[in-house]
Amino acid sequence: MPLQIIRQDITKMECDAIVNAAKNTLLGGGGVDGMIHRAAGPELLEECRTLHGCETGRAKLTKGYRLPCKYVIHTVGPVWRGGGYGERELLASCYRASLELAEQNGCESVAFPLISAGTFGYPKAEAIRVAVDAIRAFLDGHDMTVYLTIFSKSSFLIGTELFDDVRSYIDDRYVDEHTDAAAEERRRRALLGGASMSLSLPRTQGRKRDGRGFAPFGNGFAGAARREDSLDDALFDEPAAMCQSTAVYSLEERLKTIDESFSQMLLRKIDEKGMTDAQCYKRANIDRKLFSKIRGDVLYKPSKPTALAFAVALELPLDETRELLMKAGYALSHSSKLDIIVEYFIQKRSYDIFEINETLFAFDQALLGSAG
Repeated sequence: MPLQIIRQDITKMECDAIVNAAKNTLLGGGGVDGMIHRAAGPELLEECRTLHGCETGRAKLTKGYRLPCKYVIHTVGPVWRGGGYGERELLASCYRASLELAEQNGCESVAFPLISAGTFGYPKAEAIRVAVDAIRAFLDGHDMTVYLTIFSKSSFLIGTELFDDVRSYIDDRYVDEHTDAAAEERRRRALLGGASMSLSLPRTQGRKRDGRGFAPFGNGFAGAARREDSLDDALFDEPAAMCQSTAVYSLEERLKTIDESFSQMLLRKIDEKGMTDAQCYKRANIDRKLFSKIRGDVLYKPSKPTALAFAVALELPLDETRELLMKAGYALSHSSKLDIIVEYFIQKRSYDIFEINETLFAFDQALLGSAG
C-alpha cells in the first residue's frame, strides 16, 4: 500500500531510498543519524562533507553505499521550542522536500524515520500527525510506496484521549479468546432459535450446509469456511444490525445484487458515490496496481484489510460494510480487535484511513490497505 507504518530498523530497509534525520552539518551524530552513518560506512561521511551542510526543512541526497538502499536522503528537522517558532511547517517541509527529491531521482519506494521526535524533542503524537499529513498530501498526486519506520513501540503514540476511547470500546465488545466454547455454542443456538424467519431468510438465501456451517456458493462468495472470520459470525454476532440492514434494501434490490462479486459491488459503489477509481484507491491507501487487478478480475478475492480499506474509502455505514465484506467471504466479528477498532471509527462516521491505521498500529493490529 502507498503508506505503511512498520516497526523496523531503518538501516535494514530494502527500498530505493531511506531518509536520515540529520543535523545541519550532515556530518553524523546520535540516534538515527549515527545508525545510518555506521551502517553505510565511512564513504557516506566523505560524500556528506562535499554537501556543505543543509538548512532546516530542506533535503540533500547521497549514495547508500553499504546500506541495502540506493540513496540516502538527508533532511534536517526543527528543534522543538514550544510550537511557536514555525516548527510544524518546517517539519512538514522535511517530508515534502525529501519526497520531491526522491521522485526527481526515480525512487518508487522511500522509508522515513519519525523526524525530530528523538533528541530534537518534537512531541511524538504531534510528530506522527505532521508526518502522515505531509506524506498523504504528496501521495494524492504521486504513485510511490512510503514507509514510516518506528524503531520501538515507545517511539509511537496516538492521542491519549483517542487511545483510551478505543481501548474502552474494545473492552466493552471483545470476545475473550478463552471464552468457553460450549457456552458460546449455546449462546448462538439461543440466538438462532429466537430469530424470526423474516430475519434469517435474507441472510441464508443462496447458502447450503456442508457440515462446517453455512458455506456460500455462486459468484458472490468463495471459500468462507476456510477463512478466519466465518459467515456464521455475521448471522449471530449482530442481529440488531442485520434488522437494520434488511430494512435498508428492498427484496427486489437484494435480488438484483445477490450474484455480484466483490469486484462488481465495489465498482458499483464507486459509481454510486460519484467517485473516480483513483479517488477511491487513494482514499483506501491501496496501490494502483492492486486496484487494477481487482477491477480486471471479476472473481478477485482481496484480503480482509483490503476489503475494509475500500469500505472506509467509500464511507460505507456498518450494514453496507458487512455486505461488502461478505462478497469477499468475510464478516465483522467481535472476536477480532481489528474488526472492533474499524467498527468504532465507522460508528463515529470517521473515515480517515490514516487515523484508523495509526490506531491499529498502536494496538498491534494489521493495517488497512495491506497488499492482496
